[in-house]
Amino acid sequence: MVRSFILLAAVQLVLLVLALIGALSADRVRTMPRALWVLAILLIPLIGAIAYFVWGRPLPAPAEGGPTRRNTARPASPDDDPDFLRSMNTEQARRDRELLAQWERELQKPDDE
Repeated sequence: MVRSFILLAAVQLVLLVLALIGALSADRVRTMPRALWVLAILLIPLIGAIAYFVWGRPLPAPAEGGPTRRNTARPASPDDDPDFLRSMNTEQARRDRELLAQWERELQKPDDE
């Protein structure tokens, strides 16, 4: 019985140390500021460390060539995407200006025929 308590205490100590090292060395942490994570890990020994590993660790960077993660919701269709509509409007406006310039050149040509 004493051996199991010693083993559990050692596991808890290892989790505490790993969580502290992870929280203090990470560039960014999720869901709470870094200071609150450190306090949670120190003041709530086992649950704080487990909570940090579940909710606090930064997400790993996506692998090269793999799918990218988006933080915002994706538009369901192109006409819901404001960036796409803006690019379509500018592309259509450019085509309209070119067509208008072509018509003006045609109207200014003298009729030689």
